[in-house]
Amino acid sequence: MLGRMTTRDPQASQLARLAGLVADETRAACLLALLDGRAWTAGELARHAGVAASTLSEHLGKLVAGGLLAEERQGRHRYVRLADARVAQLVEDLAAQVGPGTDRRPRNLRESSAGSAMARGRTCYDHLAGRLGIAVTDALTSRGLLRQDTGFALTDAGLGWFDAVGIPLDRAGRRPLARACLDWTERRPHLAGVAGAALCRHALEVGWCVRIGSERAVKVTPSGERAFGELLGVDAGALR
Repeated sequence: MLGRMTTRDPQASQLARLAGLVADETRAACLLALLDGRAWTAGELARHAGVAASTLSEHLGKLVAGGLLAEERQGRHRYVRLADARVAQLVEDLAAQVGPGTDRRPRNLRESSAGSAMARGRTCYDHLAGRLGIAVTDALTSRGLLRQDTGFALTDAGLGWFDAVGIPLDRAGRRPLARACLDWTERRPHLAGVAGAALCRHALEVGWCVRIGSERAVKVTPSGERAFGELLGVDAGALR
């Protein structure tokens, strides 16, 4: 008697292809680097990943064809960036499952300092992460501006706070206004979504935070310490 035939879920092959795109160390390194939200040239990514430009080009072609990266050309240069916020969420969620490289110690003081800076404060695609992101998220929650008990959601007071500070929120798109993003160094959720992106963009534009180094690390400026303290009651020590 023949065994009963089963119908394979059509999403299975798509999921397998997606997993295959990420299941390569060079491609994974590129995706993590691009979490800074900026466009990188192929040469920059090749140096970051420690591979030849020709090798990197083949990997980028697969990521672009698979919909994880978007490609732009400007003159002789080829730029790539994460395709959208959903891809960034996927990469950050996967990174959170493995933690901040606990299997390997920093090779030198520079690497140790860079790791400390990333843990202290960084951008996660387009929102704040690390201890900085957690401190801001906790402050919003303790002041009744953000709810975490039934998923992340801005309260009416929270919407009013963003308006009062002068941070416009785009509510016309499909992206959630507030979303929890698991922080891979703090192992707790920080604020993402439209509100998280708007707050991060504002902090960088007005100089509350500045980028440091060549990766995603950011630090809070003295004016940022004052602003976060006055607007959210965040202690300056939590931002350093």
